[in-house]
Amino acid sequence: MKKRGGGEPEKDNKERWLITYSDLITLLLIFFVVMYTLSKIDANKYYAIASSLAKTMGGSQSIMDNAGAAIVPGAAREKSNEQGMPESVEQRNMESIKRQIQDYIDKNGLSGKVTVAIEERGVVVSFQDVVLFPLGVADLNPSSTQIVDKIGAILHQTNNYIRVEGHTDNLPIRTSKFPSNWELSLARAASVVHRLIEYSGIPAERLSATGYGEYRPRRPNDSDANRQQNRRVDIVVLRTKFEGAEPAAVTGQPQPVNQPNKE
Repeated sequence: MKKRGGGEPEKDNKERWLITYSDLITLLLIFFVVMYTLSKIDANKYYAIASSLAKTMGGSQSIMDNAGAAIVPGAAREKSNEQGMPESVEQRNMESIKRQIQDYIDKNGLSGKVTVAIEERGVVVSFQDVVLFPLGVADLNPSSTQIVDKIGAILHQTNNYIRVEGHTDNLPIRTSKFPSNWELSLARAASVVHRLIEYSGIPAERLSATGYGEYRPRRPNDSDANRQQNRRVDIVVLRTKFEGAEPAAVTGQPQPVNQPNKE
């Protein structure tokens, strides 16, 4: 090697590339650690923390009201319902309600007579009429009250609106009490509503009763077996996005006063 200025000869450092290589490997390791950490973000926990901080600081529900697209899939701000709850949280709540009711059905031998499912409109608990009512009657069987009370205790966990729907088959009914299937189906729905209010403690403002008569059949009314499927009462836990279809209550209004009957 040549000497510089008469000094010692320069050393040919052939391993200098190792420094650059090790720096690159270190940066790649850090990059993948960061990406792995971001992939484990729980969007619901993030939402809850963000909402809590925003409320504490007197701000809005969201820390980033005009946030752009998220880098990590799934970490974007999730669509919320009218109550400010992420829709995935409401879905998990409904799945929990369905699971509890299904466990009760299985443990008490009610399969085939009581069913529960999650539909687009919410959780639907369906009772065949023989479980709750004698034929052509709107008063609950004494043996059925325990079933309604147990399921009502599970439904008490949710703050969603609950609609009770009465259904009949197409066989005509004409009695002094029920001139048509409309009245029978509505009276049955109302009986279940009263039971849920009085014994399950569900607030009355969250409940409604609807009578569909013979006009929402599950099966064609062409056999006894199909007509049996159509005679039913459904309890529907409505998803929040459908609450807009329910009439809104005006707060601050005076409560009705019971007036004495006029002779």
